[in-house]
Parts: sequence; C-alpha cells; structure tokens
Amino acid sequence: MPEEEVRPTDVTMEQLPEALRAAAARAGWTDLMPVQARGIPLMLSGQNLMIQARTGSGKTGAYILPMLERLDPKGLYCQALVLVPTRELARQVGEESERLCGGSGFRVAVVYGGVGYGPQTDSLQQGAQIVVGTPGRLLDLLLRRTFTLDRLEMLVYDEADRMLSMGFYPDMRQMQGYLPRRRVHTSMYSATFPDYVMRTAREFIQEPEFISLSRDHVHVTDTEHVFYVMPGMEKDRGLVRIIEIENPPSALIFCNTKAKVHYVSAVLQRFGYDADELSADLSQKERERVLERVLQGKLRFLVATDVAARGLDIPALSHVFQYEPPEDPESYIHRAGRTGRAGAAGVAVSLVTDLEKMELDRIGRRFAIDLQQRPMPRPEDVEAVVAERVTALLEARLRGRDKLLIERSQRFVPLGRALAENEDESAIIAMLLDDYYQQTLHAPVPQPGEPPVRRAPAAPEKTSQPAATPRRKHRSRSTRR
Repeated sequence: MPEEEVRPTDVTMEQLPEALRAAAARAGWTDLMPVQARGIPLMLSGQNLMIQARTGSGKTGAYILPMLERLDPKGLYCQALVLVPTRELARQVGEESERLCGGSGFRVAVVYGGVGYGPQTDSLQQGAQIVVGTPGRLLDLLLRRTFTLDRLEMLVYDEADRMLSMGFYPDMRQMQGYLPRRRVHTSMYSATFPDYVMRTAREFIQEPEFISLSRDHVHVTDTEHVFYVMPGMEKDRGLVRIIEIENPPSALIFCNTKAKVHYVSAVLQRFGYDADELSADLSQKERERVLERVLQGKLRFLVATDVAARGLDIPALSHVFQYEPPEDPESYIHRAGRTGRAGAAGVAVSLVTDLEKMELDRIGRRFAIDLQQRPMPRPEDVEAVVAERVTALLEARLRGRDKLLIERSQRFVPLGRALAENEDESAIIAMLLDDYYQQTLHAPVPQPGEPPVRRAPAAPEKTSQPAATPRRKHRSRSTRR
C-alpha cells in the first residue's frame, strides 16, 4: 500500500492551535491521521470541502476539531450541524465529539429517529452548540420549533453516499429551507463519489475543494472492485441482501445463460424490486420495451447476458453485479467497464463460490485489479438497515399529515399497542411494515434534480390546514446566497 503523500498545506499536531491540541490530548491522540492533516487547515480557513474518506479514517476529528476553534462556547444555540445516515453513526460521532469537546464549554446533542423525543429535546434546549443527527428526526424537531438553524455557522454531511442510499435525499432537500440566507461553511464526506453523489454535491455545496486520499484507493474516476464468497445455492438470497444494504440507484446484473437471467430477474421481481431481463429469447417488441425503459432511466435493475447487453449504454450506472464470473477474462473488463463512466465512480460486485474465487483471483492478477473481499451481510445486518429506512420513511409521512388526519389515526393507537404486545399478532404489524417498505423504497430511487417528493402510494392527504409548515418556502443554498 503506497504511503500517503505529504503536501505543504498539511499540518502536524504541533502546528495546531492550543485548544485543538488540548482536545486531541483528551482523546488520546499523539498524531494526526491523513484526512485530519489535510482537511483541518482548510476547515479552519472556511473552505467548502468534499472529502473522500472511509469510516475509521479519522474524519470525525477532521471536522469536529476545527469547530472548537471557530465556534463560540458562550453561544447557547446550534452553531454546527452534522448530518449522518444512521443511529449507530450518530451515536459514534456524538461520543467522539464529547471526548474532543471535554471541558471546552461546548455541548453536543445527538438526535435520531425510532426513540422518544424527550431527552433529545432537553439536550437541544439546554443550548447545544454542536448537533449531530439523522435528517428525518432533525426535520421533526425543526417543525416542532425545538431549535432553529438561524445562527448556523458550519454544516457537515457525513457519509453522504450512505445517506443517499438510505433514502434521505428528499429530507436533505427539505432541510435547506431552514438554513440561513447567508453563507454557511459546508463540507461533505463520502467513502466514494459516484455520479449521484457528485450531482447531489452540486445542489448542496458551492465551489468546494475536493480531497481524495490515495491510501483508500478510491477516486472520482475509479471503479471499485469488490466480491463476496458464498455457496452457489445461496447466491439468489445473497444478491438480495447485498442490494438491500447497498441500495444502488441503478444496476446491471450479468449472468452467463438465458435460464439464469430469467431466474434472477424473477427472484428480484418477486422480492419487490423494479427489475427486468434482457436475453436472446425476448421478442423484438419486448426487447424494445425494455431498452426504452433503460435508456429513459426508468428501470432500476436490468439482468442480462453478455451477448444481450452488447452495445447497450446505460447512463449514470452506479453498480455492475456479476452473478456468475464471466466465461473469459476479457468479459470481466467489459462488464465492469459499464460503470464508473464520465468521470464518476462506480462499483463492480462479483458473487463467487470458493471455486469461482480462484478464477476471479486470476483475472485480478492478469489485469492488475485490486479486488476487495467483503463479508457477506448477515440477516441481522439487513434487518437493522431496513428498520432505519422504514422508520425514516414513516416519520416523514407522519410529518406530512395535518391535524385532522393525526386526530383520526389516534383511534388506532390502542390497537397498535395491543398488536405489538402480542407475539402472535405482531405478524400483522410486520406485514404492514413490509408492504409499505416494498411500495416505497423499492421504487426507482429519486435522483438529485428531481422534486423532493416522498415515494408513497397513498392518496393525497389534504383535508385541512397543515399542523406545522417550514418557516420559509424558499430553497436557500447552504453557501452562496
């Protein structure tokens, strides 16, 4: 692994302001990590940033440490906001922030959905200067006027790629209406910068400086090559689990035979995904119908053989899945090359058995490809991700309800509580949640530039004046006004 290049603008621990050195000492740090050495000087200068950095790279310190220098500990109001995709990450960032803040006078509030509002409301009203949270719950609290962003100075989007995969794009857009009209120093951190993240960044950040760390082997123009090892009989469920975790906005799935294409397409459709197939067995009319959906960007998952996909150009393709390794090594390059085009990053995912892994290793050596093995997602991993997504979706739908509809739904609270407490009847709640999740998140993913409308198949709920609406209807930018 190559050493990280040291640039003249990088700082060392000794060059940090005294308050930041004290905070690093409280956290037990003896040296700065590359993302900190490179990012902190730019954060201190107020430069808008897009930083490629993986989890565990030290990015939390890269944006929290500068806050201690730039914010006012005597101002008991929200001055810095950190948006994160999950409850787990919110807690981790909150704990790291508490360690760094120590006795500096800064307070940290951590807010996320799926739990009661009480303690979170208390921490905000006590004057937390640094607020860490998920977009959905933060919107709820802004609507309740629990706190405001009128005096916000710094805004951070952490793990932007995961935030978009969780379905938070509409919430991120809506939150712009609560930002000050003046410039807010904005930074975005992401493990990868695929096309949809780059387009999102243009909506939220003006004139950022891009920092990509070579140590992570992920750059804007690269394709990331990953693989999962699993028994052949478990590939269908394995593919579904990976898709559930990754939630790619679009993907091309390669199989070696027409029969396997049909099988995989049927599995995805049965699971509720927007998927279709392309093989030599299709009539010309059916082929044209599928191709039309592909070219218009209206089909999320296309399953195809190499021959059927020949000459097919899918715009903004984020993922390529190889359900089976190709029959010749050159085909791997042709398949993987379908993603990561036009200056965007992409991901090529291979599903292999132990035997197929040997062939994949040979392909990697032949073409000098850095193949990264990932652990197969467990059912509990998928369960946790899905639970967070559906909670965010339901909380967003509740925010859109007016007083009359909220009052109407109160009659079902006793029934909901009774069903949840009865182990046998809880299957009814699980069924309803599953149906709602399938109808919403498994529809095509909304892309940057589209209206921030939550994907729900329900009829319009307009019966009276909304209970609460945002203060301003304008879409204020977070940086240039």
